[in-house]
Amino acid sequence: MTLTETQSPVTALRTDRERLWRSLMDLARLGATPKGGVNRQALTELDRQARDLFIEWCHAEGCTVRIDAIGNIFARRPGLDPDAPVVMTGSHLDSQPTGGKFDGSYGVLAGLEVIRTLNYHDIRTRAPIEVVAWTNEEGCRFPPCMMGSGVFAGQLELEAMLAQTDAEGVTAGEALDAIGYRGSNEIDKYHIKAFFECHIEQGPILEDTDNAVGVVVGALGQKWFDLTLTGLEAHAGPTPMSLRRDAMLGAAEITQAVNRIANDHPPHGRGTVGVLQLHPGSRNVIPGQVRMTVDLRHFEPKALVAMAEELHQVVEETSQRHGLSAELKPTADFAPEHFADRCVDAVRRAAEALECSHMDIVSGAGHDAIFMSRVAPAGMIFVPCENGISHNEIENADPSDLHDGCNVLLHAMLEQAITVEEE
Repeated sequence: MTLTETQSPVTALRTDRERLWRSLMDLARLGATPKGGVNRQALTELDRQARDLFIEWCHAEGCTVRIDAIGNIFARRPGLDPDAPVVMTGSHLDSQPTGGKFDGSYGVLAGLEVIRTLNYHDIRTRAPIEVVAWTNEEGCRFPPCMMGSGVFAGQLELEAMLAQTDAEGVTAGEALDAIGYRGSNEIDKYHIKAFFECHIEQGPILEDTDNAVGVVVGALGQKWFDLTLTGLEAHAGPTPMSLRRDAMLGAAEITQAVNRIANDHPPHGRGTVGVLQLHPGSRNVIPGQVRMTVDLRHFEPKALVAMAEELHQVVEETSQRHGLSAELKPTADFAPEHFADRCVDAVRRAAEALECSHMDIVSGAGHDAIFMSRVAPAGMIFVPCENGISHNEIENADPSDLHDGCNVLLHAMLEQAITVEEE
């Protein structure tokens, strides 16, 4: 069967729920942990095994496979027009040290299931369809996160990423060589008509609202800071409260302020202090120094800037009040991402046609689709995860929800793959 732009892509066509689930469970055996999760960190032997299995499955479906210099894997199903811009989907195969079975892997295997479904029904599309497994999305072994998609999109420099080291001093380039996945293909930002990424939500909103599908309209911007507060360590007994220069007291007030700042910018404001390191760390010594991290997020650029400005003011006022010196150093700055109407609308239309309960949603986490949106129209599809838990071995998702998301992906991609590219 050949689909053209005069035919509606939304038909009775559905992916195979059991085949998708079986593939997810087969992949989850690689790096399986006793608690039911996965430890398959980037560029390890287990990552190599997962990559090998994915490529084996892709070759079985007649895809051509290429690997670029940062190890991204591209599996292409040809279209009727080999020169048509590709319709792409994908995510990542690597995990956190105590990760779950669905984070990233679902997006890769949902793309593979789309290809399997088209092959099973002998459906030809005008545009090629491509599934990509991005290298090192998690960033837990080699910083930064979203490394492969960042290099592909030109947002991260290839040689700098290959030189990144893990805790043992191994570079990413050496690790790619060790597992045989430093590819020979150039980093090539060829013409991509649309990029879609299926992912578990990693939060509780879809489950709480009883929606099967999240139509992701964008992602929160992020501003990260390292803050060092320096006071004076002194004996906890003889030093009166009024004469202390307690760095921890300043840190506690700033932590409260970070939460207040986020709550003052609803509904998308987020504020987190994730790390606190006290010096000297003795129970009867007033802390003379605290090192801490601050993570601010929002969907609107002006709001995110306002939150950061208020943080600077709070740090200055708190430091003066407690006799502290402060160094607030920016460490990351990602602008809010608004996904392309083309992709967002395609996902929404597919969900409506398939009668899947759905809602618009903003991603609070970083994903490869964010970097991809810098070089192509991009969008995402979220499905619920149990209790909103992710980056955890107990991460879980319902097979029916995964199936719904995959069907939405299928029809969103079909819509883009059968239509003529606008001039």
